[in-house]
Amino acid sequence: MKRFSVTHQTVYEYPETVQLQPHTLRLRPREGHDQHIESSQLTINPNASLRWVRDVESNSIVIATFSESTNRLLIESKTIVQKYDISPHDFLIADYAVSYPFSYPIDDAKTLAPYLHDRNNADDMALKNWISTEWIENQPAQTFELLLLLNQQIYQSIAYKKRDEEGVQSSQTTLSSREGSCRDLATLFIDVVRYLGFAARFVSGYIHEQSDSTISGTTHAWAEVFIPGAGWKGFDPTHGSLTGANHIAVAVSRLPELVPAVSGAFWGLPGSSLEVNVWVTEIW
Repeated sequence: MKRFSVTHQTVYEYPETVQLQPHTLRLRPREGHDQHIESSQLTINPNASLRWVRDVESNSIVIATFSESTNRLLIESKTIVQKYDISPHDFLIADYAVSYPFSYPIDDAKTLAPYLHDRNNADDMALKNWISTEWIENQPAQTFELLLLLNQQIYQSIAYKKRDEEGVQSSQTTLSSREGSCRDLATLFIDVVRYLGFAARFVSGYIHEQSDSTISGTTHAWAEVFIPGAGWKGFDPTHGSLTGANHIAVAVSRLPELVPAVSGAFWGLPGSSLEVNVWVTEIW
């Protein structure tokens, strides 16, 4: 087991006093057999009434409602997380899915439909061309080896670039520019594997990297693919690796725009500024 302390700080500054509308926060990590929350503390200034719920993906979210006006909003989440997925390669794939291509059973396919390929995806031609340069389409392959190959190829051929702009760029843009943020690379990987028939979803969270823990970082994003027998397995194309003990998942979704860490609105003059700081420290 590994233990991590995660601090996620969000600060909005407004040009004048504003009235805050309800805000939706996705800051509490997901829990399961591989990830437990040891302790959690949420600080919000100005004070807010909180309502905790689970969304359709079973992500834990809190809706904060404010009664007083302010010119500054501070949201700070502090969590200690226990991680048990120390050996990410330790899993078995169902016999029928060991080799690619394979088909999901009918009942699974119905459940996985939102995570499968959208035939109206405008990026399909760009995806097909990229796949043909990395792997001969329709050629039999080992399922896991194929996914590892695609993950590695994105890591090696697309440069990581921190982007402060909102939203996710299209996979076609990522392929043509040969650069993107972690959420762009995760989206590209999802589009590629969905094109090949896999069910995949977007994951937002945090990552612990071997660096100075006193330096603020950012949130992180990666992808998960549903592999029969193994379940949802994480692939991080930003690092070219499987996800494991150093990855802390917060929210999952079929689309990245559905799981912002903080979302909300306010009544007042435009021109607010935003600062986000994230610290992930291993506890020995």
